[in-house]
Amino acid sequence: MSNTPLTLGAILYPGFEMLDMFGPLEMFSMIPPEQLTIHMVAEQAGPVPAAMGMAIGGPKTVADYGFDDAPELDILLLPGGFGTLPELENPRMLGFLSQRSKAAQITCSVCSGSALLAKAGVLDGYRATSNKQLFVLATSQSDKVTWVEEARWVDDGPVVTASGVSAGTDMALAIIQRLWGEEVARQTAEFAEYTWHEDADSDPFVSELNKAAGMLG
Repeated sequence: MSNTPLTLGAILYPGFEMLDMFGPLEMFSMIPPEQLTIHMVAEQAGPVPAAMGMAIGGPKTVADYGFDDAPELDILLLPGGFGTLPELENPRMLGFLSQRSKAAQITCSVCSGSALLAKAGVLDGYRATSNKQLFVLATSQSDKVTWVEEARWVDDGPVVTASGVSAGTDMALAIIQRLWGEEVARQTAEFAEYTWHEDADSDPFVSELNKAAGMLG
């Protein structure tokens, strides 16, 4: 259980999936600020469009820091989304993830965010999962990862990866349980009126494995 203040960096990029990011952040935001500080980080500070905000006038989230001036981060939170594909070819993103994960206590991803972690080498030697419908996107990035097809999320110590979209909220509560205790995690879920799927191995969507793989071309 953590007794020292921690800092979480929520990593943004154009085309990120909103629920991947804000589901977990809703849970993390209920930890008192003297215990957890949350910063929004992107390649450059400023507004970053979400997957639904790529069109003019769509929703954007403001990054407090760019990669070059981001403070020390104890937890990295990386969402997935349609923007994952171009970011797989972005050396600035991959370098930031590789470097900062070495100093973080926990690096966690939601959905196709694990594809980026795999491409950056962060998941080498670890167990991990990803979005089920696009599972091949993640597995094709590295053969040094033990990919787990049936899992709501996978906690392998310093790296924690969640399945598709809503699973990130369950993962966040599991991380809160690890860092601040079961009572805090349960109180957080109750305050949000959220039904926490507590069994990481219970995956109701494994039957959807790679059903949307054709979208990758």
